[in-house]
Amino acid sequence: MRPKVTVVGAGNVGASVAQYTVEKELADVVLVDVIEGVPQGKALDLLQAGPIHRYDSRLVGSNGYDETANSDIVVVTAGFPRKPGMTRDDLLFKNAEVIQAVTQEVARRSPQAILIMVTNPLDAMVQLAWKVSGFPPHRVMGMAGILDSARFRAFIALELGVSVENVTAFVLGGHGDTMVPLPRYSTVAGIPLPELLPKEKIEAIVKRTRDGGAEIVGLLKFGGAYYAPGAGVVEMIEAILKDKKKILPCAAYLDGQYGIQGLYVGVPVKLGRGGVEQVVEITLTPEEDAAFKKSVAAVRELVEKLKL
Repeated sequence: MRPKVTVVGAGNVGASVAQYTVEKELADVVLVDVIEGVPQGKALDLLQAGPIHRYDSRLVGSNGYDETANSDIVVVTAGFPRKPGMTRDDLLFKNAEVIQAVTQEVARRSPQAILIMVTNPLDAMVQLAWKVSGFPPHRVMGMAGILDSARFRAFIALELGVSVENVTAFVLGGHGDTMVPLPRYSTVAGIPLPELLPKEKIEAIVKRTRDGGAEIVGLLKFGGAYYAPGAGVVEMIEAILKDKKKILPCAAYLDGQYGIQGLYVGVPVKLGRGGVEQVVEITLTPEEDAAFKKSVAAVRELVEKLKL
C-alpha cells in the first residue's frame, strides 16, 4: 500500500507538488481546493499522464476533507497569492484565517500526519499551524530554506558556468527579505564559494537570491513562483517517506538551539520518517549571527501580531 499525501490548495504550487510526487511514485495524492471542479480536473489530468510517465500512483480531487483521512503527509499551499508590490507581511492576517481553518480540518482527520506548510508569510503560518493542530513540533515544518538555497545554488552555477549538482548552499532565517544566505558554508565541488568569486559578485548573488520571489512575481505580473517551490516540497516529502535522514534547510521549531526559544525559523535539520529528527547547529560569525538574529526578530514580530 502506497503512502498517502494530501495537498491542500490546487493552484500552481499545489498542482506542481502533486505532479512531482506522483512522477516519483512517492505516494497516492489527494488534491483539495475550495473551487469546485479544479482539484478534480487537475487530479484526473495527472492520473491520465500516468501511462505516459509510467507511474501507478493514484490521484483524487476533492472540495472537502473526508478523502484526506489518514494521510501520512499533509502539504498546505492554500491561501491568497502574493501580488506585485505586496510584501509577505501584507498577507499575514488574510492567510492566517485560511491556515487556521485548513489545519483544523486536516489535523482532525489525520492525527498522525506530518504537516508541511508552504503558505506565506511562511514562518508565521507554520507557527500558527503548530498551535492549531496540537501536533508535536517535530511533525510540523515549513518549506522555505530549500527554495531559497536552490535559488542561491542556481545563481552560483550560472555565474561560474558549472553544474548545479556541484553546488551546495545554505540559507538561514525567515523566508523573506531578512533571509540569511551563507556564502561561507556554500561550496562548489567542495571548494568554498569565497575562493571562487570576489566579494562583490557574491553580494550580488546574495541580493538576487533574497529578491528571488519578488523577481518572479514582477515578471509574471499575476501570481508567483511554483515550479521551484513545488520541487522543494517534494524533496521534503521524499526525505520523510524514504526515511533518508537528509540534511535540509527548513522552517523548524527551535527549543533553545541558536539561542532561540519557542519559535519556527529556517535552520538546517535532519529529515526522516519521524519528521524533523534533529536541528543541526552550525557556528556563525558575529556578522552572520547578527543577520540571523535580525531575521528571527522579523519572524517574531509577525508571530506576535497573530498573538501566538
